[in-house]
Amino acid sequence: MKKRMKILIAYDGSECADAALDDLNRAGLPEKASAVVLSVVENWLPPPSALEVVEGAERRMETRALAWRAAVHLRSSMPGWDVEPEVGFGSPATVIVGKADTWKPELIVVGSHGRTALGRFFFGSVSQKVLHEACCSVRIARGRLEEPGTPVRILIGVDGSPGAEAAVGAVISRHWPRGSEARIVNAAGIIPPAAPDLAVAQVAEWVGGENARMRVMAEAAEEKLKALGLATSVVVKEGDPKRLLTSEAESWGADCIFVGARGVGAFERFLIGSVSSTVAARAHCSVEVIREVKSAEFIPG
Repeated sequence: MKKRMKILIAYDGSECADAALDDLNRAGLPEKASAVVLSVVENWLPPPSALEVVEGAERRMETRALAWRAAVHLRSSMPGWDVEPEVGFGSPATVIVGKADTWKPELIVVGSHGRTALGRFFFGSVSQKVLHEACCSVRIARGRLEEPGTPVRILIGVDGSPGAEAAVGAVISRHWPRGSEARIVNAAGIIPPAAPDLAVAQVAEWVGGENARMRVMAEAAEEKLKALGLATSVVVKEGDPKRLLTSEAESWGADCIFVGARGVGAFERFLIGSVSSTVAARAHCSVEVIREVKSAEFIPG
């Protein structure tokens, strides 16, 4: 049974949160979707004083106003979406992940930072915590204001894993403005300096096999993206995937990086390290970390 895509948007009223709302117009999302705008009131620890109770009531009212403001903005920019504001209470990351666990969206959208210097520290932690703990895809939004319908540049990290396949699939499922471009980036493996107890032959065999598998995936992804009407290129370079993805995105002027939530296996992660969380933290543009979730097909826009 087909259903509308469900999108959970965390909103704290900051400039980054506002940018995340505008960024949704450049995310290739369907014209029809169900969205919840979630703003969170943090609880007190230890129990509050009488003055804090009054201040807390004011914060709750302010937070409700924030959620409503964001919902009105989205209803205007995404007229085909059903948008509902909601207020949560507690630790922001815990509330966001808890809402996702019960409502089961396909995508969570969070800004990269919060309202103040302290807020940026905590909200940065929130985005990373949500990224690690959510059961669905997460978009860390660093959008910039552009005219509607402006072509988008999408960079996709491909490492031969099911996660990378899911990232390619997510891009293919979206609806991009005419003239948009996709760039597939593949960090070809190199043999690292071997520790005394690490079998060089084993590493060399793995690197060769992975490079071959990555090339096959990149070629298949290129064909699918071109069939979608995206001008597509492939970049293959040796090096650390984390650095390559962020540097290539910045030099190319990418609007968003798509990566799988989990790459290759334990042995491979030992060699290349975690990619998705590092890219999400360091990239200059928006980053979508894709988790493949088996669910009913949503109605395309």
